[in-house]
Amino acid sequence: MAENAGEVGQSNLPNFLLSIRLKYVKLGYHYLISNAVYLLIVPILAVVGLHLSTFTLENLMNHLAMLKSFSTLVVFLTTVYFMSCPRNVYLVDFACYKPHQCFMTSKQGLIEKMSDILDEESLNFIKKISKRSGLGEKTYVPAESKIPSSVPMSINQNEAKMVIIGAIDDLLAKTGVKIREIGIVIVNSSAFNPTPSLSAMIVNHYKLGVNVITYNLGGMGCSAGLISVDLANRLLQGQANSYALIASTEIISSVYYSGKMKSMLLPNCLFRMGASAALLSNRSSDRRRSKYQLMHVIRTHKGADDRAFNCAYIDEDEDGKKGISLSKDLMAVAGEALKTNITTLGPLVLPMSEQLLFFASLIVRKVFKRKMKAYIPDFKMAFEHFCIHAGGRAVLDELQKNLDLSEVLMEPSRMTLYRFGNTSSSSVWYNLAYSEAKGRIKKGDRAWQIGFGSGFKCNSVVWRVLRTVDSANEKNVWTDEIEDFPVTY
Repeated sequence: MAENAGEVGQSNLPNFLLSIRLKYVKLGYHYLISNAVYLLIVPILAVVGLHLSTFTLENLMNHLAMLKSFSTLVVFLTTVYFMSCPRNVYLVDFACYKPHQCFMTSKQGLIEKMSDILDEESLNFIKKISKRSGLGEKTYVPAESKIPSSVPMSINQNEAKMVIIGAIDDLLAKTGVKIREIGIVIVNSSAFNPTPSLSAMIVNHYKLGVNVITYNLGGMGCSAGLISVDLANRLLQGQANSYALIASTEIISSVYYSGKMKSMLLPNCLFRMGASAALLSNRSSDRRRSKYQLMHVIRTHKGADDRAFNCAYIDEDEDGKKGISLSKDLMAVAGEALKTNITTLGPLVLPMSEQLLFFASLIVRKVFKRKMKAYIPDFKMAFEHFCIHAGGRAVLDELQKNLDLSEVLMEPSRMTLYRFGNTSSSSVWYNLAYSEAKGRIKKGDRAWQIGFGSGFKCNSVVWRVLRTVDSANEKNVWTDEIEDFPVTY
């Protein structure tokens, strides 16, 4: 038997060596293409240098007028360029909310809290789904005891104030920015949108000035947090020396479903309590203390497709009970939306070597009609950190497969899902906070936040790290327990 094992090992050896060889061939190709510009520039500069060395003082005097004209043109074009450039937008800091321990709930605890609103069959379904959901035993729900079949408006409002104000207070304490310095306030909550709005609640709580600009985004699903970043960026382009505050949450006490439809029971298994707050600035003086600079925002909307439009929907069942319905087409629609999104994002972030391979694959398939698998660019060459919306275990498994990501790169998303559950639009911030707490955020790194939401939407935000985050001195929602992660499940 040992001999057979040795034969198998020897037969696998050539394949192993071939995979290593191909890996280094690709790396060599990548470096060659990436540095091709420098390889071309050096000879050109050498030729120009030799030519200039032959110039005499008389030649220079003859060309003085031309040099003056050229210099004037350069100054003019440079001025026009800098005046037309968009303002740099910085992420000064962000904070995620950690609910009080009294809201902490195990999987069995959730079943018990829902025992008064669901029948035995529905409870068994939730128990079955919860076992393979990827969620752990210490997530949070906004109910200390039983969940009522009809949640009063006051409970929704109390949850909203608790998580939103809690996240903002943590953020203000971290940044030292005075609340009255903030000129823009953006809140996103998909299902719960009271009157007065949640943004008005913030203005009232902190007694903000009459000139504050507020926006309240509703019905945009789990990707609304990244849409808020895009909106803040657009507003900051037209308002100099300003701060924009973004609060992202989902008030889950407003979306508990008490019926029997399995497609509507799924959110009960996945959604949990949470919120985040982020402070963006366009002040050049904030660059030195900010953590990240906003590089790109790419938004993809597939709402024109009926299948995509209907795959995540707040509706009523035949008994008139309201809930969030998740279609069986959700995974396929999310994959198509991601493909469209990264097709736009790729040319902005990928090295030329990957773009050429993708283009060559496209030519072979479309022009020469060859049957071959589409080349998926290696986004690991563009990003060091991946913050994928922790929507569920199946979503993360599919994205890991499609983007060919390692377990380490998926760790922030999987641990966010395990520890906090699906906190909707704020989950990408819990992901980034995890990487900070692990001490993985280094100056010059690039982070990619990916969000999916009803409609159907896929949104990407790219950040560049401006300073190394010292986990020893950085306190966030993970700090007290980061040594316990990652866990296996």
